[in-house]
Amino acid sequence: MAKQNKAYKFRLYPTEEQVLVIRKTFGCVRFVYNKMLAERKATYERLKEDKEALKKVKHPTPAKYKSEFEWLKEVDSLSLANAQLNLDKAYKAFFKGNAKFPKFKNKRHKQSYTTNVVNGNIQLLDGHIKLPKLKKVKIKQHRAIPAEYVIKSCTLSMTASEKYYISILTEYEKQIEIKKIENVVGLDFAMDGLYVDSEGKKANYPKFYRQMLDKLAQEQRILSRKKKGSSNWNKQRVRVAKIQEKVANQRKNFLHHKSKEMVKTYDAVIIEDLDMKGMSQALKFGKSVADNGWGMFTSFLKYKLNEQGKKLVKIDKWFPSTKTCSGCGNTQSMPMNLRTYTCSCGLHLDRDVNAAINIKKEGIHLLAIA
Repeated sequence: MAKQNKAYKFRLYPTEEQVLVIRKTFGCVRFVYNKMLAERKATYERLKEDKEALKKVKHPTPAKYKSEFEWLKEVDSLSLANAQLNLDKAYKAFFKGNAKFPKFKNKRHKQSYTTNVVNGNIQLLDGHIKLPKLKKVKIKQHRAIPAEYVIKSCTLSMTASEKYYISILTEYEKQIEIKKIENVVGLDFAMDGLYVDSEGKKANYPKFYRQMLDKLAQEQRILSRKKKGSSNWNKQRVRVAKIQEKVANQRKNFLHHKSKEMVKTYDAVIIEDLDMKGMSQALKFGKSVADNGWGMFTSFLKYKLNEQGKKLVKIDKWFPSTKTCSGCGNTQSMPMNLRTYTCSCGLHLDRDVNAAINIKKEGIHLLAIA
């Protein structure tokens, strides 16, 4: 039996008093993170030429600041400890060359904090959840967490429209049976509609962002005319945020549905290992890439396939799936304006379907090697 993790996200409805505590905790977590980062940055600048000395430095913990800043004692101490853990991860990622040096956080960053289960301090209680420093908070639990799942930690967050959510991380044991690979599908990323598969089916992504673009632009223009920081400015800011959150939720729900459908049908899904950040920065591609959520879709696919003992296979991003004939294997130039792949062997096929078939074939080849 292997230990697995699963997170459940629910809406919270805190009282005004609880909101004050939650927001104070956001601020304290941010303060401690920035305070520790400032000290580490100063140490790094002083010792960056002496790596051995840098490794031996003992960094301060949140407890160090509580005597100087008494108000830190008013919030959940585990939230401050998790701020340190998050900084540790960011710091290690920098030294491994996987990320840039950690940046300071401000109020424009995501407002959240994480706390852990210790001696039953977190419990689900009939429409409420018991949390450190907050006692019982009203929760909209739209689905049950299995009794055998153990709660490990909770992350509270606030959206830009000032809605509160909790993500409950659970741990459980499950024997995952590796499925025999019989049904395989290849997916070709489509800028316009998420993907086209090797069987010729399209995702038909509804383009939620583009549907709301005019309304969003109108509300943003109204916001730009308000005095920043005023009551009316904040009300309008929330209106803008609600539109953006609606788009994000529509996209997320669609991608969950599509990935669930895909995992139910196939034993292995083959995709290209694409650089989405680079593509979104490319000329004319930004809105298309940002709108369809390919990165989120592949993340959903990965964890859902893993849960079922199935596989997500990524092929090299330089594999010439578009230029190669899926019938005979010949390659030819395929400018963006050519929507049909025509080969001297007689193949006449939609360019995206042709690419998806090639992606599937390459994935099957990689699976055979593995």
